[in-house]
Amino acid sequence: MPKGLPLLMDEAYEGDGTRQLVMDLQMTPVVPPKSNRLDPWQYDRERYKKRNEVERLFRRLKGFRRIFSRFEKLDVVFLAFINFVLIVEALR
Repeated sequence: MPKGLPLLMDEAYEGDGTRQLVMDLQMTPVVPPKSNRLDPWQYDRERYKKRNEVERLFRRLKGFRRIFSRFEKLDVVFLAFINFVLIVEALR
């Protein structure tokens, strides 16, 4: 992986140990500090907002029961239905 690749993380993983592990892997942690931190750090707010958009997309995908329950036995049919649902979401 390229060095400095951003890693979007949930606020639950904003601890010093987790952030240090990400930095040791030569990645850039993108996670906001908790409000009671004594030494808060800067983070890319725009990238963090994109993380929320991806999470909301997965929540909407789970609304389709066929995806959530995985009724299809063949991977190609499952993938086709995911593509169909993504097209439906894009047209909304």
